[in-house]
Amino acid sequence: MASMEEPYLQLIRDILDHGHYKEDRTGTGTKSLFGYQMRFDLNQGFPLLTTKKVPFGLIKSELLWFLRGDTNIQFLLKHKNHIWDEWAFENWINSPEYTGPDMNNFGLRAQQDAQFKKEYQQQKKLFCQRIIADDSFAAKYGDLGNVYGAQWRRWQTRSNETIDQIHDVIETIKNDPDSRRMIVTAWNPEDIPSAALPPCHTLFQFYVVEGRLSCQLYQRSGDVFLGVPFNIASYALLTNLIARETGLEVGEFVHTLGDAHIYTNHFDQVQEQLQRTPKDAPQLWLNPEKKHIGELDLTDIKVIGYESWPAIKAPVAV
Repeated sequence: MASMEEPYLQLIRDILDHGHYKEDRTGTGTKSLFGYQMRFDLNQGFPLLTTKKVPFGLIKSELLWFLRGDTNIQFLLKHKNHIWDEWAFENWINSPEYTGPDMNNFGLRAQQDAQFKKEYQQQKKLFCQRIIADDSFAAKYGDLGNVYGAQWRRWQTRSNETIDQIHDVIETIKNDPDSRRMIVTAWNPEDIPSAALPPCHTLFQFYVVEGRLSCQLYQRSGDVFLGVPFNIASYALLTNLIARETGLEVGEFVHTLGDAHIYTNHFDQVQEQLQRTPKDAPQLWLNPEKKHIGELDLTDIKVIGYESWPAIKAPVAV
């Protein structure tokens, strides 16, 4: 029987064997494929990669952050989640109030100057500490604009009202499970210029058949080594949460990618990962006493029996 993560490992192989070299906005360069699809049967277990350690705590705290409708990194930092630090920190160092050393062009300068990299990390650490401790500073510099949480829970309409897409899709699943309109979108063209990072996972759709809930994600851009493992686990978790709230079993998670790419400075890491034999997939545990998404905190979500190979570090292209 093929391992649960085989579709992901095959994606890596296909990009390495058949991908196209492309330039990108970070200046790093990628090898990519366009229009790729993976399918995961969520009844076989939870698709958290085992060929490298993936920190599930970061995945669940980020998803709960989205589902809260939050767009400020203060919540994440209080839960030791630093996924979104770079974009908020960039806003701070580019503001007129920042008076510290010049931190621009981090990627190139860090490769050339170890002292600069050390100073950058120190400045970012101070920034994160201040976000946690100072609510007014967090309100001004910790907010990332209309990223996922805002679009999912407070989509702004032309008539100055808001739409809670998560609430609406849950109600549709409950009351009209054969609907072909069970869609949540994060891609709002009006907000793209002001967002810290335009949504990569742009749209997802639910599908109900024989008492099972499936979810398909369309992701416009996927960093296959660093980002996509998080996306797979996050949307598998979301599917489980929505299924439980609507009284359904889980079906499939279908992951459709637009530009699926591996950065050129991740080639060694993916080759190392491909040499590893996958382990058994873990199982997801959800607190049986809490049925609704709004009730959940981090202790209500766990993976059981997760065994993996060690983590593989790689630089983030910002």
